[in-house]
Amino acid sequence: MNEQVLAVQRMQDYIESHIEEEITMAGLSLASMFSPWHSYRLFRQYTGLTPAEYIRRLRLSQSALRLKNENCRVSDVAYALGFGSVDGYQRAFFKEFGRNPGAYAKDPVPISLFIPYGVKFRELRKEPHNMEQVQSVFIQMIRKPERKVILKRGVSAEGYFPYCEEVGCDVWGLLSSMDSLSGEPVCLWLPERYKKPNTSTYVQGVETAPDYAGTVPEGFDVITLPAADYLMFQGEPFREEDYCEAIAAVQHAMDRYDPAVIGCEWDDENPRIQLEPRGERGYIELRAVKPRSGR
Repeated sequence: MNEQVLAVQRMQDYIESHIEEEITMAGLSLASMFSPWHSYRLFRQYTGLTPAEYIRRLRLSQSALRLKNENCRVSDVAYALGFGSVDGYQRAFFKEFGRNPGAYAKDPVPISLFIPYGVKFRELRKEPHNMEQVQSVFIQMIRKPERKVILKRGVSAEGYFPYCEEVGCDVWGLLSSMDSLSGEPVCLWLPERYKKPNTSTYVQGVETAPDYAGTVPEGFDVITLPAADYLMFQGEPFREEDYCEAIAAVQHAMDRYDPAVIGCEWDDENPRIQLEPRGERGYIELRAVKPRSGR
């Protein structure tokens, strides 16, 4: 299914499960896995409403159901569903349904509730099934030297978005200001021997010279990695809206690749490495290899 549709569906699901909480574009962006600007545009494109309009209509409809079925006070419903004042809620309710909420609670006549159908269910019938989009993934061997990595650990994250929720997305900006052997920050999936108790597998950091003795930011750790051979998997350039598909294509190719064809096996004592996804160069991951046992 179109990743854009799935992104909007994730935002719809997020809104429904957080309807009594403050919902921000930052939260919707995390749910959609696109930038806030792109999330807003996709949401409006596929639902016909802005996120704010959608949330308001859903909250008003849920408030109407509560007034009808739960014998609630108007003020309690208003505040429970995030309206800033009773007066504002009453005006919004009247505009949506043509009745005051108090009058509706006493006499719940039929009204047109907003029923938010999931976009993925609407799109299912439009798309062909059992088809794969073929993408080229380029593979090459590279040698990484011994190096230190200055890194920020999370709590339990196994990937990018949970990591951002745990440590904040501003870590990357700090890392980008630091000199790196590879010219840019890296993301790592750490083997157990490099983890600390109760910390994440997924981390972000910069690779530095093995004799690095400079500043280490507060809250960061330093590990030393040995020289190792890596297979670099690089996908095709991609558009922003195809971000998830680009990652999936490379990871699928990596999962299927057998390094035995080049006389190697996976070296899981060294971390798997992810570079920043940039559309102009394609998505890149690196996985360590070593000569096959017995060779």
